[in-house]
Amino acid sequence: MIDSQAARMQTSPLNHMRCRAKLHTDEAAVEYVPKSLTSALELNKVFLRLAPLEMDLGCGDGAFLAALAQENPAHNFLGIERLLGRVRSVCRKVARLDLKNARILRMQSDYAITHLLPSGSVTTFHLLFPDPWPKRRHHGRRVFTPEFVSSIHRALIAGGLFHVATDHADYYHQIERVIAAADIFVISREQYHFPPTSFEQKYVARGLSIHRLLLRKVSPVRYARVRHSSSPN
Repeated sequence: MIDSQAARMQTSPLNHMRCRAKLHTDEAAVEYVPKSLTSALELNKVFLRLAPLEMDLGCGDGAFLAALAQENPAHNFLGIERLLGRVRSVCRKVARLDLKNARILRMQSDYAITHLLPSGSVTTFHLLFPDPWPKRRHHGRRVFTPEFVSSIHRALIAGGLFHVATDHADYYHQIERVIAAADIFVISREQYHFPPTSFEQKYVARGLSIHRLLLRKVSPVRYARVRHSSSPN
């Protein structure tokens, strides 16, 4: 049975073509439009090469995605964004910089991870400043759930990284609780330099604190054995 979002997207190809028609040919080519919304992506066809894949979930205007792609030409970078205006911005930015290792997929992040990514295909996920839905009655709309974390874990390579950042303290604490309960990631203490997103620059300028986690995928069974063997008798 096709997911309701997939069905909606499949029934509006004309609207999608009209949106792409507003971009120049090289800009429109940055967006990857899958032939199927229920089959795993063939990543060698998305980038025409095999290379370590990093994904920017909810990539906004593409500033972070483009900066990463410029700094790491040996990696492929796939942005996920559902808002049309932002997708156009990414397409224009990537085409202007002539980045051959960056593309974008217009879709909900959780749907793409669950239904389109092969297992063990992603080196690093970046989830930066997801909508915190601050009102309590809207907390159910937050993307960071046990199911979401499980999907991220499945799609990551062994030892892959999950980079998370938010300016919202309550959401950060929820993220910590979900990660602790899942018990399939460990906090990485490695030092990485990541370029700031447009949102991050605004938040820092306003004096807001940035809460960040760098998580490394572990095998639940293997991690449990290590913890058990290292515990005092």
